[in-house]
Amino acid sequence: MLEVSNLACNRGDHRLFSGLNFTLNPGQIMQVQGANGSGKTSLLRTLCGFIAPDEGDIVWRGEHIRDLDGDYYAELLYLGHLNAIKDELSALENLRVSAGLSGVGIGEKEAMAALRRMGLRGRELLPAKVLSQGQRRRVALSRLLVSDARLWILDEPLTALDVGAVTLVQELIAEHLARQGMVIFTTHQPLQVAGLEMRSLSLS
Repeated sequence: MLEVSNLACNRGDHRLFSGLNFTLNPGQIMQVQGANGSGKTSLLRTLCGFIAPDEGDIVWRGEHIRDLDGDYYAELLYLGHLNAIKDELSALENLRVSAGLSGVGIGEKEAMAALRRMGLRGRELLPAKVLSQGQRRRVALSRLLVSDARLWILDEPLTALDVGAVTLVQELIAEHLARQGMVIFTTHQPLQVAGLEMRSLSLS
């Protein structure tokens, strides 16, 4: 369970948001909404522990995340709106390196299977610099297939994706929630998960 109470974040002298309160339970999904500059990405990065809140608490499984250190990060998968893909590495190498940096060691067979499910068959060994933006996004999103993280925090996961890839991401999210995972995300594109109530948090 993720519990957020009285959360506030400033950017310089400007207060992005304050007094945020919510609880996310296993099997639940929540969309963070708001205009550009309202603090959506800052909120996601704060929930990840990358930014210290100016006020409030973030509690995971009954303990404050600042006291959990690696135990929290082991259960967290964050995908930013930037792909964090290295141009000189292949799709396969990018996936294995990014997974390894998150503490997940995967073999070549598992990585190849993930990339192929993400629609990258035949492009697994190509350097990322020759891939389209949509293909590069698919490489980044393939981490969803090799992670055991309980909490997914996704910033604009549908950026640069075609209709087929959007459908696939929705399927992956549905599978994750069925396993009692949790998802918090932002998006400017419609994202639907059949049979589940989509919670929302609006930042003004």
